[in-house]
Amino acid sequence: MLVKEIMNSDVIYCSPDDNVSDAARSLKDNDISGMPVVDNGKIVGILSEVDLLALLETPEHGDFWLPSPFEVIEIPIREFISWEDTKKMLSDVGSMPVRKIMRTGVFTVSPEDSIEDASHLMSRHKINRLPVVENDKLTGIITRGDIIRGLGSL
Repeated sequence: MLVKEIMNSDVIYCSPDDNVSDAARSLKDNDISGMPVVDNGKIVGILSEVDLLALLETPEHGDFWLPSPFEVIEIPIREFISWEDTKKMLSDVGSMPVRKIMRTGVFTVSPEDSIEDASHLMSRHKINRLPVVENDKLTGIITRGDIIRGLGSL
């Protein structure tokens, strides 16, 4: 079975200049977990829920330590610093351009590739979706679910 037989030709994608908030909304509205990032018709990256979730990680302050007589106030100070960092991070995230968080070096497949090749690429690199490219243009996308559905129809 070939990729072109099971790929989705109606690809949801974003631009590297789109802001993270709009890209996240697009993922939610289309009930997808990732999408290609396209600039002038060419794939320049891929954005997934993992990339968005990574933005919510707060920095560790493991090197911050007060002498033992101050241990009573150390925990509230740590919590305050963490909360301030979290507030700042969340206020900056939505307006950040996708290009700052997208993954580059995207693996792709051709419509003429076999689903076995696509499956091997996904498993080997632990990825959930592959853009389908023909003549340097995005023509579709294939997910693990598409491959499973394709196998189920044999």
